[in-house]
Amino acid sequence: MALDSVLAQELKALQDELSASRREAPSPPANRPAASGEAAPQAGQPVDIAEQRQLHDELHELVDVIKEFVAEAEKNVAEHPTASLIGAMVVGILIGRLLGRH
Repeated sequence: MALDSVLAQELKALQDELSASRREAPSPPANRPAASGEAAPQAGQPVDIAEQRQLHDELHELVDVIKEFVAEAEKNVAEHPTASLIGAMVVGILIGRLLGRH
């Protein structure tokens, strides 16, 4: 359906934006050298990379769940078009009444 293609385009745009922001993110400032003249180890960097990787994985899981949800919804609407139409009308009427009350 048209909604599925629009949703897929939005999800792809979000993934691209996330990838671009990760590439453009400024690298963390280097730690100042220790008093002995040796460079201090950058302990925060591996944690940041792990957090970014976890966020990226969770985003991919979310995209997969949304795609499955849309596919299941399309299947249900195709199997029961009349019930889906009536349900959509009822929801629309309820939202209209709720928004109509100030």
